[in-house]
Amino acid sequence: MGITGYIGVVLVLVAIALAWSALRRLKMLREGGVHVALRRRIDDTGRGWLLGVGRYRGDEFVWYRVLSVRSGPDQVIPRIGLQVSDRRQPHVAENYAMPTEATVLRCRGTDSDTVLELAMNGEALTGFLSWLEAAPPGNIVPWAS
Repeated sequence: MGITGYIGVVLVLVAIALAWSALRRLKMLREGGVHVALRRRIDDTGRGWLLGVGRYRGDEFVWYRVLSVRSGPDQVIPRIGLQVSDRRQPHVAENYAMPTEATVLRCRGTDSDTVLELAMNGEALTGFLSWLEAAPPGNIVPWAS
């Protein structure tokens, strides 16, 4: 097998991986997932956003990166202790990596060192804030909006 044969095998493997990722994303969206961009490292450059699909799993919001080979979630965000500290419109430099008409939420976890940003459209935002404020009885959830 010559070099063209190896290139062909590599291209087929890449095509299979991309098809698997696309099918996984579609499956999650059909099962109640929403488009969410996530950024763990906050800076003013607008970089660091990753596209993904978020799903609600009881008291957790799980986020799956769109182009990932992991079978499990890439980020698990527990509802307990989570609070929204800021809400804003995306900067021009950030629009490349966000769902259409997104709003950016800056969230803090139970320890104040855990900060991340989520970007989602209006419908997903309403659902996320409702989920956040709907903690089980006895749990104190800081004001979400």
